[in-house]
Amino acid sequence: MDDIDAMFCHLLGEMDHLSQSLGPAADAAEVDPDSQAEGTFSIGFTDLNESLNELEDYDLDALVDGLGSKSTPSEERLLTDQQTSSRTENQIAASATTQEPEPAAAIPPQLNSAESSGGLQMSQLPTKADKIKLALEKLREAKVRKLIVKVLMSDGSSKTLMVDERQTVREVLDQLFEKTHCDCSIDWSLCETNPELQIERGFEDHEHLVEPLSAWSRLSENKIYFLLRPQKYVMFTEPQEFYMWKKKKECLNGINEQAKQVLLKEHFGGSTLIVPDLQGMLYLKEDGKKLWKPRYFVLRASGIYYVPKGKTKSSSDLACFVHFEKVNIYTTNNFKQKYRAPTNFCFMLKHPCIQKESHYIKFLCCDDEHTLLLWVNSIRIAKYGTVLYKNYQAAIKRTSSLQTLHFNAHKGNYNSHSRQISPQPCPAPPKTTNVEDYPHEPPPDFIPLPPPGHTQVWDTSLPPSASLN
Repeated sequence: MDDIDAMFCHLLGEMDHLSQSLGPAADAAEVDPDSQAEGTFSIGFTDLNESLNELEDYDLDALVDGLGSKSTPSEERLLTDQQTSSRTENQIAASATTQEPEPAAAIPPQLNSAESSGGLQMSQLPTKADKIKLALEKLREAKVRKLIVKVLMSDGSSKTLMVDERQTVREVLDQLFEKTHCDCSIDWSLCETNPELQIERGFEDHEHLVEPLSAWSRLSENKIYFLLRPQKYVMFTEPQEFYMWKKKKECLNGINEQAKQVLLKEHFGGSTLIVPDLQGMLYLKEDGKKLWKPRYFVLRASGIYYVPKGKTKSSSDLACFVHFEKVNIYTTNNFKQKYRAPTNFCFMLKHPCIQKESHYIKFLCCDDEHTLLLWVNSIRIAKYGTVLYKNYQAAIKRTSSLQTLHFNAHKGNYNSHSRQISPQPCPAPPKTTNVEDYPHEPPPDFIPLPPPGHTQVWDTSLPPSASLN
């Protein structure tokens, strides 16, 4: 094991063997098939009944209606039971009419039929328990896999969603936007957490959510969170950080928006993707030990390479560390305490089916948070390519349309409210009447007496009409 090249070649071979041997029947002998099948229908709940009870009524109705228009065996059995019950009731009613004609004649026929039809309708109204029972049968017989997923919020609350295998993460995010009425920012993400490994990963918008969730074991404590992650598309909002990372920070801060668009067009607008030319010293955790050794790593489109001991940094001397098509990248926390890492700025590369500690997991540690940001997001660029850029463009477009819809809806509600409370026109003040306005009318004959103690002075030199003014 002193030869680093031989060690890595051995590990790569073991990883290839593991990825080929991973299959759905690996643990079939140890797990009850019924419980395993039931566990594949819900994520974040102890059992399927609990998850169905968490669904709102309209979601439960949509689940039953969406699981196929064809009658399933459970529906056929239910229909047969209803028909048998109906025939039995008709026979009982007919025999009762034959044996006791007087009471039947005392009831008006129209009222009798109305009461019987009303009672039949009341008996046919399905309760939530009936809906859950039917949903359980349909889920087991459906051709399209559906999951009842509990999504946790940052404030501790949760939302329950029904997700099928055809839905992408982007579509699930749109559902959460409608349920939570949040600001629809492009930074909103669905993240998975693994408490046992102390890792997390943000799902990419193009991923089908059911696929990675199906890799979880039935008793897994993994959870899904709906969180704001400003670093989700930082490679497109701040491309100079990744494609000009060798320059000084003062130079990068002076990049304007036009220069950023040029960088995006140059590296993502062509026929081929240009991966950031990232390289540097990282700490590698040794297998089965809490020892970390510095190695010089280089990022390429196909994977991460390292410089073997005694070799140069030229491309011909580089050795492959890991290929991206078989692994996902996860960020970690508290590895300084758990694994004695040099810092807490670590990330992990592993196959998505590995849910517990394994020597097939690759641990790497960075010196600071900025270096971690560069490596994690540059690896995402190399792994997903132009699909990641299309996700970003779709998120921008979708966010703009949702914000426009919300603005128009708010504006419509405001205008409707304004019309309801619009002030009525005030009545015009009463006009005052002056003698001058009506010169053809004589003054009144009666003039009220002045109050006691008041002395009125009359000007006898003027006519009576003038003294009134």
